[in-house]
Amino acid sequence: MMRVVIFGCGRTGSSLGLMLAKNHQVTVIEQNPEALRRLGTRHQCKVVVGSGIDEEVLERAGIGEADVFFAVTRGDNSNIMAAQIARLKYKVPKICIKVADPHRADAYRKMGFECVVSSALIAGFMSDWMTEQPFRPIDEYNTLCEELKL
Repeated sequence: MMRVVIFGCGRTGSSLGLMLAKNHQVTVIEQNPEALRRLGTRHQCKVVVGSGIDEEVLERAGIGEADVFFAVTRGDNSNIMAAQIARLKYKVPKICIKVADPHRADAYRKMGFECVVSSALIAGFMSDWMTEQPFRPIDEYNTLCEELKL
């Protein structure tokens, strides 16, 4: 069983938390208590209300013992800041960041972070579905296409 901390309880964070809580110890950090409704009433996640860039909040969430940290808010800046704190101060071994801007994702990857760009994944999946191609490994979708590297 892995100890997982998720920063953000939007659609992505709540779905991820609910999926992982079936087999892992999951803590969700969320600033807006209203967003926690997405977890439902019978979830198995620990919840910490606050910001994932606040070290006190991270410590209440158990970041010091975390095996994995996900930063999945809608703010790229907040996500990278939280990921840097998790890596540099708390030495979390596995960190994954949700990134909206593919250019930022490219820069964050160069810093050694695993990044997921949902628009690139969705476009790739839809393209392959339409052309009836088998789905490819995530890294083949999750990169900046050459046309956008200008």
